[in-house]
Amino acid sequence: MSARDKQNLPARPRILLIRLSALGDVLHATCVARNLRRFLPEAHISWLVSPPADSLLAGNPDIDEILAWDRRPFDRAFRRLSFHEAWRELRKARALLAPRRFELVLDIQGLFLTGLLARLSGAKRRIGVHERHEGNFLFMTDMAPDIREPHKIRRYLTALLPLGWQQESFRPGLVLQLPEGHDEAARRFWQAHGLNPDRRILLVNIRTTWPDKHWPPETFAKALALAQLPSDVQLVFPGAPADTPFIDAAIREYKQLAKDTALPCISIAGETSIMELAILIRSATLLFTCDTGPLYLAEAVGTKTLSLWGPTLPTIYGPLTEGHYFLISPHGCTGCCKTKCRHRTNACMTAIKPAAVAAKLKELLPPL
Repeated sequence: MSARDKQNLPARPRILLIRLSALGDVLHATCVARNLRRFLPEAHISWLVSPPADSLLAGNPDIDEILAWDRRPFDRAFRRLSFHEAWRELRKARALLAPRRFELVLDIQGLFLTGLLARLSGAKRRIGVHERHEGNFLFMTDMAPDIREPHKIRRYLTALLPLGWQQESFRPGLVLQLPEGHDEAARRFWQAHGLNPDRRILLVNIRTTWPDKHWPPETFAKALALAQLPSDVQLVFPGAPADTPFIDAAIREYKQLAKDTALPCISIAGETSIMELAILIRSATLLFTCDTGPLYLAEAVGTKTLSLWGPTLPTIYGPLTEGHYFLISPHGCTGCCKTKCRHRTNACMTAIKPAAVAAKLKELLPPL
């Protein structure tokens, strides 16, 4: 008897995955869809996601339907304690979900909110995972077994265990479908910005969504200057519009330190959408970053990375595929997973020394 028969699922079960937001986490969760598709190839798989992360799922071959529900109005209403407005937003989600008559929900985000959404879907079976959030279990009919493994992807995948899936069949790898013509689009972008797409491009991503995961702009500049990279390397600093002053400071400091040996460098902060950035990352030689969304874009499109880790750890969040290199802070409280440093010093990130980073950059970008 197949695993599907044991679980009394119909021949083509309608399954809803819930992972609403956080770009890196949504990309991590594509591994769940990938393994679910291999395990139950006949299933109709839908995914409830909040913009702008829905753009990461477009064209994903493992997903039959993307259901976009914007959680941001709900979050704003909830923060204002406007419960009538919050309920109005939830009714929009219920109107989106209920008519689809799901047999099964896999809630791999584990929030009280996502548990409520799972219940509003009308599915009779709802499987949750063991995360640190409170109250999600109240909405679940099953809780996946807890495991000692800390990595988020492996913990998300426990949602498949009650269905009969075996951990031994796990296949790593994030899924991101780039549009046709992406290589040519990247070439045109680089040429329009005065760069040579046939030479090596080092993307330097200096900002994150957690202030305590930041490495200061001046340390990025110092590491790049100390590395004395080959003259064919070109430096590109991506980011959001709000990152511009930090990027400008890093470029200015780098040019002062490197002097006559400074490499060509530009900022493209605020110039790209998520998918446009993914296309550019795909065309780059290396991404140098802290733990943030572009790291997982790079993993999904197959670009080599060097990442810096302080309050988070690669054993929990880092790429599981080859071609990714980690420098972990030697500080005593590294890996606290707190969004705000309890010491208010950001000591774990500042403990990473530019000389160590420069040495790794030289190793990953040797002379041709």
